[in-house]
Amino acid sequence: MVENIWDYMKINMKINKKSSVCEMGEVVTEIILFSNGNKKTFEGIKTETISQNEFTQFDLIDGRRIYVNPKNVDSFEVIK
Repeated sequence: MVENIWDYMKINMKINKKSSVCEMGEVVTEIILFSNGNKKTFEGIKTETISQNEFTQFDLIDGRRIYVNPKNVDSFEVIK
């Protein structure tokens, strides 16, 4: 017997936790527009490494890992 809806979902549904950016390709460029008006371009983002918790994080093809505070981001653009 399932005690709550969350247990039911874990048992019966496969939740895709990957970023929708993965649909753009294995490696992308992102231009992030921050709330203070600054822009930053990140080239060579491995889309399979994008994850979001308290900070959004991703790895670059050169080995760096980037952490972004989503509270400070107004928008971003993804380029194949």
